[in-house]
Amino acid sequence: MGVDGIGARVPRKEDKRFITGKGRYTDDMTLPRMGFVAFVRSPYAHAKIQNIDASAAMEMPGVDAVLRGDELVADGIGNLICGWMIHSKDGTPMKMGAWSALATDTVRFVGQAVAMVVADTYAQARDAAEAVMVDWEELPAVTTTAEALAPGAPQIHPECAGNLIYDWEIGDQAATDAAIENAAHVTKIDITNNRLVPNPMEPRAAVADYDGAEEHFTLWTTSQNPHTARLVLSAFYNIAPEHKLRVIAPDVGGGFGSKIYVYPEEVACLWAAKKVGRPVKWVSDRTEAFLTDAHGRDHTTTAELAFDADNRITGFRVNTTANLGAYMSLFSSAVPTYLYATLLSGQYAMPAIYANVKTVYTNTTPVDAYRGAGRPEATYVVERIMEVAARELGLDPIELRRKNFVTEFPHQTPVIMCYDAGDYDASVRAAQDAIDYAGFPARKAEAASRGKLRGIGVSCYIEACGIAPSKAVGSLGAGVGLWESAEVRVNPVGTIEVLTGSHSHGQGHETTFAQLVAERLGVGIDTVQIVHGDTDKVQFGMGTYGSRSGAVGMSAISKALDKVEAKAKKIAAHLMEAAETDIVVEGGAFKVAGTDKQLSMTEVALAAYTAHNLPDGMEPGLKEGAFYDPTNFTFPAGCYICEVEIDPDTGKTEVVNFVAADDFGRIINPMIVEGQVHGGLAQGIGQALLEGCVYDADSGQLTTASFQDYCMPRADDLPSFKVMTTETICPGNPLGIKGCGEAGAIGSPPALINALTDALGTEDLSMPATAEKVWRLAQAARAPMAAE
Repeated sequence: MGVDGIGARVPRKEDKRFITGKGRYTDDMTLPRMGFVAFVRSPYAHAKIQNIDASAAMEMPGVDAVLRGDELVADGIGNLICGWMIHSKDGTPMKMGAWSALATDTVRFVGQAVAMVVADTYAQARDAAEAVMVDWEELPAVTTTAEALAPGAPQIHPECAGNLIYDWEIGDQAATDAAIENAAHVTKIDITNNRLVPNPMEPRAAVADYDGAEEHFTLWTTSQNPHTARLVLSAFYNIAPEHKLRVIAPDVGGGFGSKIYVYPEEVACLWAAKKVGRPVKWVSDRTEAFLTDAHGRDHTTTAELAFDADNRITGFRVNTTANLGAYMSLFSSAVPTYLYATLLSGQYAMPAIYANVKTVYTNTTPVDAYRGAGRPEATYVVERIMEVAARELGLDPIELRRKNFVTEFPHQTPVIMCYDAGDYDASVRAAQDAIDYAGFPARKAEAASRGKLRGIGVSCYIEACGIAPSKAVGSLGAGVGLWESAEVRVNPVGTIEVLTGSHSHGQGHETTFAQLVAERLGVGIDTVQIVHGDTDKVQFGMGTYGSRSGAVGMSAISKALDKVEAKAKKIAAHLMEAAETDIVVEGGAFKVAGTDKQLSMTEVALAAYTAHNLPDGMEPGLKEGAFYDPTNFTFPAGCYICEVEIDPDTGKTEVVNFVAADDFGRIINPMIVEGQVHGGLAQGIGQALLEGCVYDADSGQLTTASFQDYCMPRADDLPSFKVMTTETICPGNPLGIKGCGEAGAIGSPPALINALTDALGTEDLSMPATAEKVWRLAQAARAPMAAE
């Protein structure tokens, strides 16, 4: 490892511009003659559009146009789609309801856009949007899956009778049923995984421009995968041919999954830019974000876990109903199926698993991937039921887990996944030591002497990252491949540009990707520039989500570096009249082993471009590209232990200690990894204690549509985390990386709820475990003690 290479705690290169206010975000883009967009949105969860009267709005100052959905459809703009086909267990395809970027006849959730105003200023556009008069016929609405599936429920889409999108299954039902029937002990639980709003710091935004002379569109947008956005906008939404559409995702202030998708606003802005003959800009306000950004989670589950007389798992049966909201978003169908049910084996050797998943339309904001995307939901089910089982069996929760850990690799689970490498007990031992697990009873007694309730909870998570190979996901219904691309350009003076199809929205790619180049070529990271987020600069890529940037994106860079290094060695050997096999790369120079002969990177690069003395038949230049398609998922895993203290008089929960021991495979930059874990833990603790969407059952209104009603975690809600790593190298990619971006949000909710239920002595606690819920349970626990 060099000073800047793999494993070094290098400060992030990109932070200088971020902390000095020099970042370049979509909202910073200003174009000549640019107009501003405001959307006319539905105040109803379900309604017919009888008429739209824009006459008053059109007479207001600065208003250029009011555009409606019927005009958009007439111009041939296609419906938004879901990109992962799921079939029900009877073989029928999922029922995808039509979703126009601007609603034409029916709205199906509060906030759905029905028209857009283009004006000279934001204020003018917003004022005019309020002046657009829509004649509504309100329809009955449903917000929960139970309501939507009930006989006689309001029909949300004509394409989907009974609101059931698909009824899907995986695993061996007969073997699982037999295991449960013959078990020595069965633990059964009912679980709700609460709906969340992503709330990245930067709201979504779009700036669209149309060049009539070139018949060419440009879209600046807050996207995690601009190339996929261009593909979808071109191939499915009929905006323009790919070569006539450029998508640029500049600096992006957080995504967490919510910026993977193509949203109606981006489609509408591109169409409007051509329609009105001027560039247009739309920037979401926070209320629009609450109402229209894809929500996350929202599962209800019944699970049964069977054990034999030796407390070994024999079968696991899971029935889940997932709320997908009013429409199917881009990856929504995959989240409660192949990203969820395939992880229900957890870290455990389970001989039989059966999962049935039903997905349902409701009159709520569409639901899609949110940090972890299916993996947090699976881990919550597995780790809550393991903790409850341990309590029912009278066993230490860690020892029950240890008895059932997978210990031999590779390990084929009953639900598709083949775990390639891991040492789950190593993470448990590290976490136990860090939190002083053995000393907990004494701490619990001390807390009780002060009138406090103390609890400890464990979570042993596993996730699947770097989703691949493309052939496999294609067979499971994915509409795209999940490889990654890279190009490494060594310039004539030795500086290096890396073009990657991955996209950074806070993960530090400009640093970690440069560290890989520094490690391989021995150069300083300041000589390396990472280029991403522009479809005109980078040939193609699949973006960033699912902790894929290291395992897949950096592996593509590594393959391109292999080619660059091989060519550079040929040139160096030729120039120094040495054997190619004798050339080694050290300190940014190409050296002849065992001699003092060497050429700097600059000298080799310049020779490649001047081409005065190259090996016969060699092309000039020094740049190479590569595509990388992994052979398997990667499987980060770890053990989280949370210790809480509850004030029974107020219900306030204090997280007094939280330990995270993760196995991410090879780590490129420990400091950045720690930051990723900290952020994920904050989001997971937010879900467990504070965050949750609430819809009014009668009207379908989102009652938690602002930070006044939707509680985000603050600094004083979080402890000082203890984070550490163990390491088993991933055999499935050249760098041994597993991925770290989602782990904190996956493992932390069950650890915290397990700790709370341990303190309260009840399993009847749902997320978010607000102070009111905890107080009521604490009072109920006090009542029997008072009676005694």
